[in-house]
Amino acid sequence: MHGLARFTLLPFVASLLVISPAHAQQQQGRPTARVKTLAPPGAIRPTGTWNLGTRAGDFVFVAGMRGIDPATNTLVQGDEARVLQAFLNMKLIAESEGAKLGDTVRLVVYVTDMFRFRPLVNKAQEKLWGAGPYPPRTIIEVTRLNQDDIVEVEGTFYAPVKRAPRIATSKTPVAKAK
Repeated sequence: MHGLARFTLLPFVASLLVISPAHAQQQQGRPTARVKTLAPPGAIRPTGTWNLGTRAGDFVFVAGMRGIDPATNTLVQGDEARVLQAFLNMKLIAESEGAKLGDTVRLVVYVTDMFRFRPLVNKAQEKLWGAGPYPPRTIIEVTRLNQDDIVEVEGTFYAPVKRAPRIATSKTPVAKAK
């Protein structure tokens, strides 16, 4: 009996090995890539082992953006201009996936001097978000940022994926005979 059970389970186990999760998703009409890497035109060029952002489902995650001019890939001159540019770089990536600043779920801002740069972060947010509402924000003072920059801002955005409309069917349930 033990040998018979092994032969009965063998086709079942083999079918589990053949049908991978990606294959199962394709069968259900879903895309196989679950996380999309973002690199929109006009954005800065990452240096190193990171990317600008990702989309996972209905959310867009933008990596820490600094005050880099996308045209030259160099730091913008002037503290206020640099802080604003960091936010504009984040905004460009979010907008490439259909998100607006009003869709911001969370911001994290890193500054190298809270006393000097938090007012500039507030000013940039007032310029971009107007009178609000403002997104939840965490601002953290750090010792140092890449290239001795003064600010880095990362954001999470809600941007629902455009789904195909459901097609109504004319199937009516069949009444069961008694």
